[in-house]
Formats: sequence, structure tokens, C-alpha cells
Amino acid sequence: MSRRTATPRAATSTSLTPRQLWGRARGALLLIAVALIGGLVLATVRSGDHGGRLDPRSADPHGSRAVAELLKAHGVSVDVFDTLADATAATSADTTLLVTTPDLLTPEQQSTLYGAMSRSAGRTVLLGAGAASLDTLAPGIATDLSAAVATRAPGPACALPAATRAGTADLGGERYRTGTAPTADACYPADGLPTLVRLPGPGTDAADTVLVGSPELLYNKRLAQQGNASLALQLLGSRPHLAWYLPSLSDLPPDPEASDDPGSAFLDLIPSGWLWGALQLALAAVLAAVWRARRLGPLVPERLPVAIRASEATEGRARLYRGTDARDRAATVLRTATRDRIAPLLGLPAKDAHSPDLLLSALSARIPATTAAVHRTLLFGPAPADDAALVRLADQLDALEREVRTS
Repeated sequence: MSRRTATPRAATSTSLTPRQLWGRARGALLLIAVALIGGLVLATVRSGDHGGRLDPRSADPHGSRAVAELLKAHGVSVDVFDTLADATAATSADTTLLVTTPDLLTPEQQSTLYGAMSRSAGRTVLLGAGAASLDTLAPGIATDLSAAVATRAPGPACALPAATRAGTADLGGERYRTGTAPTADACYPADGLPTLVRLPGPGTDAADTVLVGSPELLYNKRLAQQGNASLALQLLGSRPHLAWYLPSLSDLPPDPEASDDPGSAFLDLIPSGWLWGALQLALAAVLAAVWRARRLGPLVPERLPVAIRASEATEGRARLYRGTDARDRAATVLRTATRDRIAPLLGLPAKDAHSPDLLLSALSARIPATTAAVHRTLLFGPAPADDAALVRLADQLDALEREVRTS
């Protein structure tokens, strides 16, 4: 009986060569590498980010790190606060209190702030204070239609030394009426009404309150223009200490009638690293879909029959709502638009944007510092009782969206 000799099996024509394997796998490996690099870049950016708009630690164009460093170079200490209790506790005769968004405060918080202003012999600077806060924080001052930010001169009637020394500056925004405050210093007029007003303090002659119609002169991108740096240094550096208060939704008092979402406790147990992992996997999935998707033809643009500016359409609709006192409808439109914009940022599909349970759970996971009761009141609460409450709701919804984008 003969034995067969085993011979090595030759590769068939269908076997893949190492070069072919590399050609097929390099696309997936490239996507994985891009996802990893993107995660590292996002983590690095997040590690040095301090919040953005008017934050004295932010170097973004709309941050205020440049003016904070300028004040420190002139011997002024700058302390940042995100709660009203800490900010009011820091007020004293040698302290300037800067409130970046006074309209975001509730009436109770505004009363607390005004009490601290009355007891202090320091200076208080309010940026962009409107009708929602002026009745409490600056009695006797009213607002008119806002003006665009532009280069403006102090004006011949301006008696504020800081303004006359600084000269022209980028001001605008809120315009103030000082009819019942004859001792006020009115500067930088826009169409006859000042955009910067200094009021003597309610408690002592050494104290005063400064209303600045627009905060843009404190932005990093504008500080080196005109006399913005000089004006900012004189307004904020008149005392050796500066308390920089950044109101946020996390400082709003919770609604006692609303109950906390029980699902938020479970979401708080999820480590933050899992969110970054999910983001990287989502980015890899999107890149894979783009890589493997079938190419379609080019988009065909169509000319609209009538071109209408978005600002004109928005203003016209707002006037219709105001003419019919439709604050409930206006509030519904604002809340619906906010939910539509923040739902994709929270990773929710469009169909779940208006589901209270799903949206509030995702929102509590993204911003754990704010209670679910506050979120429910803002996004699904009752209609505002008056125009001031509607304006305050719009400001709070904008602040919520900014926190979602920067968190």
C-alpha cells in the first residue's frame, strides 16, 4: 500500500494579498484615527475653556480676558462669581460689582441685589440692563428702543470724567431716559438718548450705579478700538477690587411647585467619559456613512419669488403678537424654537424634542448644576403674565441654549 506525500497547498486566485487587505482596511483605520484625534482635540479645547461670552477667563472674541488682565496690571484684583450670594457678599466700599446680565435675574434676586447695592459704598456696573430689571435696580430710569453699537462721542452734556477722558467708544444697545433722575450723568447719546448713565448711590455719596447699554466694549475683539480700554479701565478700576458676577440658570431658585425628575439621579451616575466615548463613536459613524454613502447629483438652487429679510419677518410677527396681547403664543414659539435647537445638541432626534420626559432627562445630564424643575418651568411652563416676564423668559431661554452649547 503506497503513501501519498503531502504537498503544500498553493494560494488560489481568490486569496487576498497583503496589499489588497491594506487597501480595503485603510479607510476604516483612517476613520478610527480621525475619531481618536478629534476626541483628543475636543478634550484639550474643553480643558482650557471657561465659558465664553463676557467671561474674564475666556480668550474668545466675545470673552473678556483682555480687560481682566488690563485691570490686574493696574493693581485691581478680579474675582469671578456665578452665584448671587457670593457676589453680594463681596460688595464693600473698596469693591466694584459688575453684573453682566441683570435681566436674567428673577425679581426676588433683583431685590436682594438692590439691597446689597444700597448697603454698600462701592460702585455697581450693570451691562445691558433693560426694562426687566431697571424698575428694581435703577428706579426712575426707563428704556427706549435699542440702538446699534457704533463709535460714539461722550456728548457735550456728559459730566462724567471717565467718559470725557476716554473720548469716543463703541457703545449702543439700551437707550435710557433719565427724566426722574436729574442728578444722573448721561453720556454717549444715540438719537438723543444716552447709552451710558451714572447714578448716585442710594445709600451714600461715595456709591454709584453705572448703566452701560451694551457690553461690547468689554469684548476681547473690541477692547483695543477707540477709547474702549480707557473707559473700561476707569469704570471697573475705580476701586482696588472687582467682583465679576456672571448670572446663570444654575443660580435661579427652583420652582417649589415642581418636582425633581427621578430619572436625573440615574443619569448623574454615568461617568462623563462615556459621553466623550459616545461622541467619538457618533463621529466615526457619521464619517463612515459619508464614506460609504452613494453620491447623489448636485443640488439645484431655486429662486424664491419674493426675498424677505428674516429680521423684518420676525419683527412683523412680534408686532402682531404684541398688538393682540398674544403672550402665550409668543412664549410657545420661543420655547418650541429653543427645544428644536437644543435637542440635536443633547443627542435627541427631532421627534423627541417636545417630549418633556426625554428632553428634561437629557438636559439634566448635560447641565447637572441646574435642577430639572428650573428646566421644566423654562421649556414647558405656563404663559408669562406680562411683557416683562416674556422678555425675561426670552433671556433665560437664550442663556439656557448658550449653556447647552458650551457645556
